[in-house]
Amino acid sequence: MTSMPHLTLLGDSIFDNAAYVAGSPAVIDQVRMNLPAGWQATLLAVDGDTTTDVPRQFQRLPPDATHLALSVGGNDALGCIPRLEAPARTVKHGLVTLTAMKTEFQASYRALVNSLLALNKPLLVCTIYDAIPGLPPEFVTALGLFNDVIVREAIQHGLPVLDLRMICTEPADYSAISPIEPSSQGGAKLAASLVAVMVKHDFSVGGCQIY
Repeated sequence: MTSMPHLTLLGDSIFDNAAYVAGSPAVIDQVRMNLPAGWQATLLAVDGDTTTDVPRQFQRLPPDATHLALSVGGNDALGCIPRLEAPARTVKHGLVTLTAMKTEFQASYRALVNSLLALNKPLLVCTIYDAIPGLPPEFVTALGLFNDVIVREAIQHGLPVLDLRMICTEPADYSAISPIEPSSQGGAKLAASLVAVMVKHDFSVGGCQIY
């Protein structure tokens, strides 16, 4: 007997945003609203988690989980803010700092993706959105380094990518409680896109596709 599809959400507060929507539907609620009949969804993502925290999440993976979605990296980037604000002697010195940040994130993100792939279940990854109200342009540039890592890993392993930069594009997509979190409006857009990819993408074919 074939098990019914069971989507599991892993990562950080992009999925675990209930604390930031003031009683409105959170992402997990909106995902469940969009799922076809017979599907179910479980939230394992934890607000504040980084790439090195996520392995603890999938230790609680439901036995019947069939599909995985990963959205992580924003908190890794937040942890780099002191380094971004440190003085640099030259532009080259600043690039050395950025390169070190990217290299460290690449190592942790790659290890995480490899661990998830070892579970042998269809996996989708998300980029980090960058239209956060008030986010300085130089921080958007730095986020591009993190997103480059995510997309490159997806290409290498033939994973679909949900590009949140193209989804959460309006100020109202971000929470009034904490602007780095998705609002209920942003969550609704994210959830609809996520479910559409999960249902329509042919994971058996392989090859990275960006949605």
